[in-house]
Amino acid sequence: MAISEATVAQLRELATKYPRSRSAVMPMLHLVQSEEDEVTAEGIAVCAEVLGLTAAEVTAVASFYTMYKRRPVGRHHIGVCTNTLCGLLGGDAVYQALSDRLGVGHNEPTPDGQFWLERIECQAACTHAPVMTVDWEFMDDVTPTSAVDVIDRLAAGQPVESTRGPVIRDFAATERTLALMDDGLADAGNCVDDKMLAGLRLAKERGFAAPATPATKEG
Repeated sequence: MAISEATVAQLRELATKYPRSRSAVMPMLHLVQSEEDEVTAEGIAVCAEVLGLTAAEVTAVASFYTMYKRRPVGRHHIGVCTNTLCGLLGGDAVYQALSDRLGVGHNEPTPDGQFWLERIECQAACTHAPVMTVDWEFMDDVTPTSAVDVIDRLAAGQPVESTRGPVIRDFAATERTLALMDDGLADAGNCVDDKMLAGLRLAKERGFAAPATPATKEG
């Protein structure tokens, strides 16, 4: 699948947004992935050409970060945190239930191209463990039953609301957002809740404050 001229133009625009153009390589790879459903050799070559880098330099980034895939992801990316806290609170059981439902293992797509399942080391959402994401949108406090229900609703084409964000779109749409395209959804859904604010509330009630930063000598 050839990268469109419109996407190449957007890649060039992204490169102008940074003091050093090479800093745009990560959002550019997300943009390529939004169009190709993976990061292909052609996508890497286009990014390298726009940035004046070698293909090896761009490949080093694409192969280091697990969010960049070298096989087609499909319509929805499903990530399940199985790190320590999520694992202890049921993340492994959630993953196994989804693996059984989808018939695939870690970093594998379903044959129909609808889902990609991945174990995630950490979703940075321990407050709501166990956590899964759908196209990188949070589904908090999941159970094996509720996680499979999300898959069933997506497979049936029914709308699914993320816990702290917009209604689930698809992997390609989220990849465009990660490429720093304004999707107009920054205020969609509930970004924070009482559980997430518990520590801040307690600190205010007890008068806790961070220590002052020591003064430093300039030069």
